[in-house]
Amino acid sequence: MQAEKSYRSFGEQALHYFIRDHNSVPAGPVSSPADWRGADMRTRSDEWLEHLTANEIAEIKTAVDTLIARDVQMEGVTRDNFNLPSLAPRIAAWRREIESGRGFVAVRGLPVLDWGDDFSAYAYWGIGHHLGVPGAQNPQDELLGHVTNYGEEGDNAIVRRYRTSGNIDFHCDAADAVGLMCLRAAKSGGQSRIVSSVAIFNALAAEHPDLVERLFEPFQLDRRDEEQAGEAKYVDIAPCQMGADGVLRTFYHSEYFRSAARLPDVTIDDAAMRIMDFYDEKCLSPEFHLDMWLEPGDMQFISNHTTLHSRTAYEDWPEPDRRRHLLRLWLSFEGR
Repeated sequence: MQAEKSYRSFGEQALHYFIRDHNSVPAGPVSSPADWRGADMRTRSDEWLEHLTANEIAEIKTAVDTLIARDVQMEGVTRDNFNLPSLAPRIAAWRREIESGRGFVAVRGLPVLDWGDDFSAYAYWGIGHHLGVPGAQNPQDELLGHVTNYGEEGDNAIVRRYRTSGNIDFHCDAADAVGLMCLRAAKSGGQSRIVSSVAIFNALAAEHPDLVERLFEPFQLDRRDEEQAGEAKYVDIAPCQMGADGVLRTFYHSEYFRSAARLPDVTIDDAAMRIMDFYDEKCLSPEFHLDMWLEPGDMQFISNHTTLHSRTAYEDWPEPDRRRHLLRLWLSFEGR
């Protein structure tokens, strides 16, 4: 689905996300409810895995049926007209958890196999509006992204990885939160893997305090040939910002930081390389990351300020109508 005037374009969405107030560089580890370890979270799924009730599912279906009967297209959906009287307060609690708690929530129970792709997409779009404001995810201003294998792997080193079946390294997206909903899972693989960026920062601060200050200075982010005519091929972005509120907000994208070295006027300094090596190694450690196997009807919402996410490579089903297919939202929270 393409962006309308009421939604941010791809460029506007990125600018909105990267406005992160910065006050100071922390002298050591940061205290935060978003500082968690995957090894611990694996034993506490009752805290982060939410189950929709039959009444809530019926409420979502009624909201979709009502708007479709009124011929309201998806571009016309709002938080106000997608009526969820009993579920809305629960979604508000999810948002608080994403914004100021551990930084993620998983939700299970949408009957997508019964509803079909189009109805399920409408339902997911409406739920997303109760969490935040969708923004465009690419230069084509796509608002509701389709995460599936488009067969674009080839020899193109700068392809958007979500359009392939390959591994996706740990990263953040340019939104306060990113949401995924599974329509169909892969034959094997394709786990969603998340890690606390606060925990990784604290590990760096404890083991390599000499590198902390460099995290708050600009890295060059490769724009992967998605820049507009006349724009630079990279942007300068500091991976970490520390606001006056004492909240550490992170943007990390190892692959895009590293690939900037392909550009003739970019050189990655030794400290930046050491930081990326450290982050990448820690993120892959079972002590730190948490794997989620998203089944049809599962939704996952995570903070891009305190959580990094990745995906393992997968093998797809040979039949086109069975192939792995997720829907994605980039959501902004008002007041950021």
